[in-house]
Amino acid sequence: MQETWLVTGGAGFIGGNFVLRQIQQHQRRIINLDKLTYAGNPDTLASLANNPDHIFVEGSIGDAKLLQRLLQEYKPDAIVNFAAESHVDRSIDGPAAFIETNVVGTFELLQACLNYYRGMSIEQQQKFRFLHVSTDEVYGSLGETGAFTETTPYAPNSPYSASKASSDHLVRAYFHTYGFPVLTTNCSNNYGPYQFPEKLIPLMIEKALQWQQLPVYGDGSNVRDWLFVEDHCRAIETVIEKGELGEVYNIGGNEERRNIEIVHYLCDALDALQPQAGRSRRELIQFVTDRPGHDQRYAIDAHKISTQLGWQPKETFDTGMKKTVQWYLDNKQWCDRVKDGSYRGQRLGVEVTL
Repeated sequence: MQETWLVTGGAGFIGGNFVLRQIQQHQRRIINLDKLTYAGNPDTLASLANNPDHIFVEGSIGDAKLLQRLLQEYKPDAIVNFAAESHVDRSIDGPAAFIETNVVGTFELLQACLNYYRGMSIEQQQKFRFLHVSTDEVYGSLGETGAFTETTPYAPNSPYSASKASSDHLVRAYFHTYGFPVLTTNCSNNYGPYQFPEKLIPLMIEKALQWQQLPVYGDGSNVRDWLFVEDHCRAIETVIEKGELGEVYNIGGNEERRNIEIVHYLCDALDALQPQAGRSRRELIQFVTDRPGHDQRYAIDAHKISTQLGWQPKETFDTGMKKTVQWYLDNKQWCDRVKDGSYRGQRLGVEVTL
């Protein structure tokens, strides 16, 4: 029988890629619940217009009545929770929204799903899964060596990472207190198609194409482990299908790079693809005042998911970045509509009228 999954935050960057993959490659029915904040982009899901396997619902994971209705009406076999406020800079300027969505919203989602789970047959309960998507930022910052493992103590340093750490603890508590079948993944920095252009890679591509200044925090020495979004989506599928209940799985690309290296790579790639005589985009780089609480280095040890579940990233940094740069060059209209907000108000396939 066709599986039904409820995906929250499925119009965002990672969630949108995940929804497309589930319907186009796995023929799953997806109930897509998204609040459509500034980062939720219906254009990402345009290829699913009028597809009966994509049921879009505009709403919040904090809406208990809505959650109850969706669970009872569509009876999903799994929940995948991407819904989150996720931009560190925005969390510094306005932390309240992060607490409301990432903490309170996750609580409401857990409670609604627990009530739904309790009404299932034993056979249904054995198949049901709740996967919570989190971040490596909950672990804090690393020195020059070492990597985050699943047992690394939490030490969040921004309102964003603190809110995600809180949600992780709630998920863990629902497993140990209620026996609710949860799984948690903590991933490194994602990149790829459909990423909102406030994040480093699409922001630098956009500005470099227009020959605008490229702002880099501090001296650009901050290090991140980069994961191509399609690899992340495959990892989540693997954890749902094979993961041990109550466990945490770190997902990384094994591709550490300094921020300045990322910017240099993009400048050189765009110079090669769209050259301008006598000019280099590296000249556009401008170092700016570092943001408060900027973690120096993240690195993921993905040994557990690799050895226990058999997942490995398929893309290298070079192959993933080439695909990403080319996608943004080929999809300028998507980027323009994101920036001016003209995508809003369009229909998203089969909608639920609330």
